[in-house]
Amino acid sequence: MDLSRLTTALDGNPGLARRARLAALSFTVRTGEVEKGVRVGQRIAVDDRPAADSAFSLGAPAAAWQEFAKPLPAVGYQSLVGMQRVGHLRVDGDLVAYGRNLLFLEQLFATARPRAMPAPSVSVGEPTIEPVIGRYLRLDFKGLPHRLYFEEAGQGIPLLCLHTAGADGRQYRALLNDAAITDRFRVIAFDLPWHGKSSPPPGYERQAYQLTTDLYVDIVMAVAGALKLERPVVIGCSIGGRAVLHLALRHGRRFRAAIGLQSATHADPGADPRLRDLGLLYRPDVHGQEAAAGTVACLIAPSSPNADRWETLWHYMQGGPSIFMGDLHYYFDDGDLRSTDLGGLDGKCPLYLLTGEYDLSARPELTAALARATGARHFEVMKGMGHFPMSESPAEFRRYLLPVLERIAKDR
Repeated sequence: MDLSRLTTALDGNPGLARRARLAALSFTVRTGEVEKGVRVGQRIAVDDRPAADSAFSLGAPAAAWQEFAKPLPAVGYQSLVGMQRVGHLRVDGDLVAYGRNLLFLEQLFATARPRAMPAPSVSVGEPTIEPVIGRYLRLDFKGLPHRLYFEEAGQGIPLLCLHTAGADGRQYRALLNDAAITDRFRVIAFDLPWHGKSSPPPGYERQAYQLTTDLYVDIVMAVAGALKLERPVVIGCSIGGRAVLHLALRHGRRFRAAIGLQSATHADPGADPRLRDLGLLYRPDVHGQEAAAGTVACLIAPSSPNADRWETLWHYMQGGPSIFMGDLHYYFDDGDLRSTDLGGLDGKCPLYLLTGEYDLSARPELTAALARATGARHFEVMKGMGHFPMSESPAEFRRYLLPVLERIAKDR
């Protein structure tokens, strides 16, 4: 990998330049036995020896760095944290300093790749009002009043959308605006309590938010009941992809079908779980939401459109304190289905599974195993997509989703 590319990374990029000035650190890049120092500040400087004040080191074999630097790297090489997760990259030194600067480091090292062709400019033309309606739903849940935000568009079969951990219903913006979908489906995307524009319940300041299976299943059923949805289709991604399995297990007959995006019985914690163990998402000396975006950036495919990639990350940068961490309790622990008999689950609720090839968390092989265990009627790996298909690459995602929705609409 040509580290000299880093020295011009700030040119014409005021956003990255501001991050560099605030980072103001030095670190070491190790390739085999060769070590080079990188100093970050007003400019990026690369030296042939490590700096004496190096905060941490990033070490990988030459072949790994070469794969990382390709315009379209292989799965597991798409980012620094991605390489760390799968064991290609070793990080030593001050892990808090590394974690504090994850998003900056990912953006910086991406400049070591050949520059992509600039995206064509897109104009919306005359001012346009989208056919999406946003509303608030008031309901009592678990003995407390809640004010939940949801957006909807279209008519016909209800399609209830469940967002990923730490994010909100904006991830389904493309579905809500797709006439090919809304002509036959009433698309509804709601923000879980504590997420997005849904307020936490009164007394939240005395609570430590933690999502459980019971809470997740019950809130989905409460929303479906309050909106009087008759046999809706439920689609969920990541934690939502796990939740559709729990919903099928407990309430399968009440749903027309379940679509699992990035579904698996459990999440792969990766070869190096130290970032999660450090509690980076809720430390007073770390910007938790910047760290949240930094930890999930590795799950986005390198071929995803840049604007959609960064909008997906923006949703994570706007989350409430500790909410992402509370959701991960369900994803990694409470919602684990490995000890549950899933045989014949498709018979309780028709199950359709779609998983991006670049996902390092609910990896395709984990979804394939789930498809076999449940007898799912459809399983497909989405090429060139990662963990957030509906938001990171919506145009490509619809190519996989539309045929699934067509099958569901025909199956009465």
